[in-house]
Amino acid sequence: MSFFDEEIDRRDTHCEKWDKYRGKEIIPAWVADMDFKAPSPVIEALKNRVEHGIFGYTSIDDETHTAVINFIKRHHNWEIKKEWIVWMSGVIPGINLTCKLLNENDEAITTTPIYPHFVTAAKNTNTKLTQIPMREIDGRWSIDFDELEENINPATKLFILCNPYNPGGTVFTKKELTKLGNLAVKYDFLICSDEIHAQLVTNPKTKHIPIASIDEKFAKRVVTLMAPSKTFNIAGLQSSFAIIPDRRLRTNFRKELRGLGGDINLLAISATKAAYKDGDEWLGELKIYLRENLKLVEDFVKNNKKLKMLSCDATYLAWIDCSNLNVKDPYELFLKYGVGISEGKRFGDNNFIRLNFATTKKNLEVILNRMQKAVDNA
Repeated sequence: MSFFDEEIDRRDTHCEKWDKYRGKEIIPAWVADMDFKAPSPVIEALKNRVEHGIFGYTSIDDETHTAVINFIKRHHNWEIKKEWIVWMSGVIPGINLTCKLLNENDEAITTTPIYPHFVTAAKNTNTKLTQIPMREIDGRWSIDFDELEENINPATKLFILCNPYNPGGTVFTKKELTKLGNLAVKYDFLICSDEIHAQLVTNPKTKHIPIASIDEKFAKRVVTLMAPSKTFNIAGLQSSFAIIPDRRLRTNFRKELRGLGGDINLLAISATKAAYKDGDEWLGELKIYLRENLKLVEDFVKNNKKLKMLSCDATYLAWIDCSNLNVKDPYELFLKYGVGISEGKRFGDNNFIRLNFATTKKNLEVILNRMQKAVDNA
């Protein structure tokens, strides 16, 4: 039995994922957290911190910075410096802060469908946002770079990138990222790169590459956002950071952050350090388990000709095309049969659903059986 097969009751624990359908016979498979315990080194670090008994103001120590730097070197072959790191409570604030770096009348551009907070960040900062549709290229979701370039104008000063892609699970190649970086240099715009799922690449033939690591001329205009939250299932501790190599860009980013948020809290510090120092073995086993769960989802989709799903190389979020079901709202269809999935319209396309498969195989099999009944009766 795998560590990840352990059934843990998350109901009545102030769990956003499970409490959404409290009192209903609905299994949640929506918001992006996992139904697995965090790595034991993280739990032990938190226990030790709590047992100390004093929870005063706490600074981020050198050992935590070193753990982050070494982890990124090990997993992404990118050598970053301590001074490049800016700590925050989450990636979403990082996206909003990057939008705030723009001047009045500057514009941003991104792809769609996309994680909803990309769109709301632009709205929050009164930034005009152009959305370019992702295209199916060679069986995966990708960017049509000719179409992208056609939509860049003199006011375009920011591209908001999601890599690995949410939804869709694309891990952009070095060639693709280089194309984007060259466009940023050519047209003089920044890139905010949300790489929160960087460590959740489940395809062993694929590797995540931070766009800022490719070329120094790209790094000068990139704000890279990362966090241990998705990787080690500690989102509730609110630990995240931006990596900003360019001093001027980093200074301006810190100015926007000033007064709106400080460093991460003391429990988040303990958890982050333990995860990045001692979480590799757990992470390796997690990715194997997620790969097996993804296979179950892929088989389910293949067995239903009215559904379609492109290659998903990262994340634990399956982006499923339900347009051939001929139903007004696929979310409501699956909800009727007891599965609470993310609505595609929140990401920009109501013909799709986003399924979170980061749960026990036993639970996932129940979810897929219920979804099969829904498809059969559509």
